[in-house]
Amino acid sequence: MALLHLAPPFPGRLPPLSCKFRPISGEYWASQPSQRKELFNRIAPSYDNLNDLFSLGQHRVWKRMAVSWSGAKDGDYVLDLCCGSGDLTFLLSEKVGVSGKVTGLDFSREQLSIAFARQQQSLKACYNNIVWFEGDALDLPFEDRSFDAVTVGFGLRNLVDRRKALMDIHRVLKKDSRVSILDFNKSEQPFITLFQVWTLDNVVVPIANQLGLEKEYSYLKHSIAEFATGKELEELAKDVGFSEAKHYELSGGLMGNLVATR
Repeated sequence: MALLHLAPPFPGRLPPLSCKFRPISGEYWASQPSQRKELFNRIAPSYDNLNDLFSLGQHRVWKRMAVSWSGAKDGDYVLDLCCGSGDLTFLLSEKVGVSGKVTGLDFSREQLSIAFARQQQSLKACYNNIVWFEGDALDLPFEDRSFDAVTVGFGLRNLVDRRKALMDIHRVLKKDSRVSILDFNKSEQPFITLFQVWTLDNVVVPIANQLGLEKEYSYLKHSIAEFATGKELEELAKDVGFSEAKHYELSGGLMGNLVATR
């Protein structure tokens, strides 16, 4: 599948892409890739504000930790998969500086439009090192060992084939480089699981409902339930070839971050 580069000026139309996301149970989670793509396009305008509200701003701390764990440094060439509106991408840009390069890839045109607009509105010189692509996280057309670091923020959980995703990430990473993957944690502690479910049912979905996005956010509970535990993610990363893998629990086990070294 071809990767489509979104470069200035931002194009109004691009050919549609099919992105392979994990089909899960639940009232709204669509069975067709095009429907899932439409879901993420619809929530794009409210996505950042809702993240601030639901996490009480803590998602910004988690994302800084994720970028730090990636090991990205000045002058590096790095990749942010499932980049959304660009939070991790911009943090990576600040890490690698004007001499580095950042590629942000996502399947949602609306999310990428917001990311591009944020880039154009910023006066930070380092943000000029970012290029945006609309593409499939399971079909990366990059050369082997192209990147010094890779990040994935709240994306691996939804991919239809996590093994293939990790294999491709492993392929495009340089030797001894790392991938840092931030997402909801599927806890092995019953209390944490119950608290997650209660929060989603009684806080997240009702607030989303006030914005007309109840169905769009109701899928979260089901996607977390079908996600892998931290131990399972560590085992999967090692199984596809990473030499080291460590999963860190954040915020009392509500969130998690996998760090794997090629």
